[in-house]
Amino acid sequence: MSKSRWGISLTGAAALVAAMVVVALPAQAGTCPASTTCPTTVTFTVTAPGGLTITVPDGPVNLGSGAPGTRIGGQLGPVTVSDQRAALNATWTATVIAATGGFTTGTTTAPETIPTIDALYWSGPATAATGTVVPGQTNAAAAQTLNVSRTAFSKTTGSGNNSATWNPTILINIPDQAVAGVYTGTVNHSVA
Repeated sequence: MSKSRWGISLTGAAALVAAMVVVALPAQAGTCPASTTCPTTVTFTVTAPGGLTITVPDGPVNLGSGAPGTRIGGQLGPVTVSDQRAALNATWTATVIAATGGFTTGTTTAPETIPTIDALYWSGPATAATGTVVPGQTNAAAAQTLNVSRTAFSKTTGSGNNSATWNPTILINIPDQAVAGVYTGTVNHSVA
């Protein structure tokens, strides 16, 4: 074993220099002969910026007025489903139902209550959409009562981010026994 005049083994010094050189060299994908493909694996991440949400109009929404025995109606305002899950199977169903208790005025006696079966909903077509979406009720003839949960809109195929907006119409059949007053109730949307 040879030593330098500083007392360090020359073999050890050479090993130290070799180790530093190995650490300093960049990693290589490989060496390939001429006229062949030389691959390098590349990775990256696609993130999901958000989840599945539904946005509904602020209330109260005034549907107008009418006498007992007539039908009134109006548009609720834009309802939007935003699917930011970046999912392979990006399907969803938005549902709608009127709150239990119906639409009431005064002290909520029977003549002061319009039951949910007298409230109807039709989604109409999408006013904006990314991806293929399906309305629950395309026109007034397809309107459905809100006494049970109904499909408002859905997305049945596709992947990745998507959205849909529609402006549903609410129809109210005012019963013959209804009393005069301002009636209030809730229409609830959800998405899953």
